[in-house]
Amino acid sequence: MAGGGAAATECHRSAPSTFPKLLTLAIVNKGGRLLLGLKKRGFGEGYYNGFGGKVEEGETIEEATARELEEESGIIPLKMTKQGVLTFHFDDKPCPWEVHVFQVFDFIGEPHETDEMSPMWFEHTDIPFGKMWKDDPIWYPLLLKGEMF
Repeated sequence: MAGGGAAATECHRSAPSTFPKLLTLAIVNKGGRLLLGLKKRGFGEGYYNGFGGKVEEGETIEEATARELEEESGIIPLKMTKQGVLTFHFDDKPCPWEVHVFQVFDFIGEPHETDEMSPMWFEHTDIPFGKMWKDDPIWYPLLLKGEMF
């Protein structure tokens, strides 16, 4: 899917496979380091992750990615490349999540802590997989190689 809209952003219980919940994820990758955020509240609290969230009605996926990155870290992407799409199915949720993953190679501003995330830089060799989602070690190596997934 290429854009937003009510049907694209909300999952309809009657057709979950037709209308996944659209989400974004921005991974800042600059100078051999990744900027990850420690989630402070809500879903994923206590885990390191990229920055992202829901695509709002009327937004493109790219616009939502930039907005979420700025809201959660205080930085604005200048160079952003779509790297892949992840689909998650949960037993307790009525629809799959379709997460559009972007690498951010350049930005303006200084990363700072927000109500939701505490940003921290990690060398590529020191990614804290033990404090991340179980699937991250599967696709992060592809992301770091610049391969689509």
